Amino acid sequence: MEENVIPHNFSITQKERSALKNHGAFLIWFTGLSGSGKSTIANALEKELVSENIHTYLLDGDNIRKGLNNNLSFSPEDRTENIRRIAEVSNLMIDAGLVVLASFVSPYREDRENVKRIVGYENFVEVFVNTPIEECERRDVKGLYAKARTGEIKNFTGVNAPYEAPMAPDVEIDTTLISVEEAVSLIMKFIGKRVC
Repeated sequence: MEENVIPHNFSITQKERSALKNHGAFLIWFTGLSGSGKSTIANALEKELVSENIHTYLLDGDNIRKGLNNNLSFSPEDRTENIRRIAEVSNLMIDAGLVVLASFVSPYREDRENVKRIVGYENFVEVFVNTPIEECERRDVKGLYAKARTGEIKNFTGVNAPYEAPMAPDVEIDTTLISVEEAVSLIMKFIGKRVC
């Protein structure tokens, strides 16, 4: 079947789409435990980027699982497929000339490495929101840790499923030590030249 799939080469390139927008296109990947602050920081960063006329799109775990990936469970295999699909969507958005922000627990190093392969290493910025599990659990805004501790939720990262921390993230943030505003500032400093 795959031998019958022949990609079409279009006239307009990603470089031309980015030139229209007057900024680079790449993926900012937020990883960390549930409740670490990934989505909060990604949302604040997107507001900052948009205020600087950067064309963005924010992909978030719960939103994607309600639509595109609503047929996937939280088994290790389905988690891998979840992240693969998100990487492919991100790659299309990069091709469209956008700065993509993706906020996903993405607990496995190999899955995150695969995202890099799909979008291109030069198009990938990894932000590790390294908030201690005790703080994530204290916040437990969705009540998920409590359910996981009672066995109501299986395969919950940090409780009864592993989280493999990034070895060398581009930016590392502990939300018990810095504010959302400071986190945004750190990321903006790192990506500064990429959006010019």
